[in-house]
Amino acid sequence: MPIDETVLNLADVYPQDDAFKEMIDAGVFYGRKKTKTNPRMKPFIFGNRNGIEIIDLQKTAVGLQRAVAFVKEKVRNGEDLVLFVGTQPAAHDLTDLVKEFNAPTVTNRWIGGTLTNFKTISKLIERLKSLKSDRAMGLHDKYTKKERLTLEREVARLENLVGSLHTLTRLPDILLVIDSKFHTTAVREATRLHIPMVAFDNTDANPDHTDYMVVGNNAARGSVKWFLEKIAEAIHEGKREAAKLVTEEKTGEVKEVIK
Repeated sequence: MPIDETVLNLADVYPQDDAFKEMIDAGVFYGRKKTKTNPRMKPFIFGNRNGIEIIDLQKTAVGLQRAVAFVKEKVRNGEDLVLFVGTQPAAHDLTDLVKEFNAPTVTNRWIGGTLTNFKTISKLIERLKSLKSDRAMGLHDKYTKKERLTLEREVARLENLVGSLHTLTRLPDILLVIDSKFHTTAVREATRLHIPMVAFDNTDANPDHTDYMVVGNNAARGSVKWFLEKIAEAIHEGKREAAKLVTEEKTGEVKEVIK
C-alpha cells in the first residue's frame, strides 16, 4: 500500500515526538469534506487535500491537554461520574471503558430526557435492577409461564433502553461525547442543566457547543480509540491523586492525634 502523501507532509511539519506520531499513526488528522465543514472550525484546519480538510494537530494537542486536565481535576475532587456517549460504529471501544470504570454509557441511542427527565429514567433503571434481582433469587418461579414470559419481555425492553445506564445513580459530573454534532439532543440536555461537556469532534461540528473540544477524526475507530485512551489515563490519574489526598489527610489526622 502506498504511503499517504499527507502523512509524509505532516511528519515534516510537526515535532518528532511520540505524541504527534501517535496522532498521525491513528489518522486523527483526517477531517470532513470541505463542503461539510463548519465555518467556525476554520482555525482548527491545517489545509486541504483532494477536498478533505486536514486537521491542525497542534490545535488537537492543545484541546486534548485542556480536556485531560479538566477530567483529571474533576475526578481528583470526587466528581468522577462520567457519562460516555457514542452510538457510531467507530465508538465501539466505549464498551471497554464501561468494563474498566463501570461507567454509564449510551451506545445504542440517546433516549430523549435522559438528563432533563432523569427522575423518570432513574425509575426505569431501578425497575430493571429489581426485576433482574428477583429473577436471580428465583422469585419469578412462582409465576405462571405466561407471566414469566411477560416479565422477561419487560427485562429485555428495559435492558435495551437503560441497561447501559445502570450505574447512573445521579446526574453525571461530565458528559463525554463522541461527535457532538451527531448527538445534538444529548448536548442540548447537558447544556440546559449546566453539565460540562468534553467532545471528540470533527470539522463539521460547532466548537461553541461544547466546553472542552478535542478536534479529530471521529469516524475512524483507531482515532477514537486514541482519544478514549487519553481520557482513560486522565481518569486513572485523577483517581490516584484522589486516593493520595485521602491517605495524606488520614496521616495528618494521626500525627495531630499523636501530638
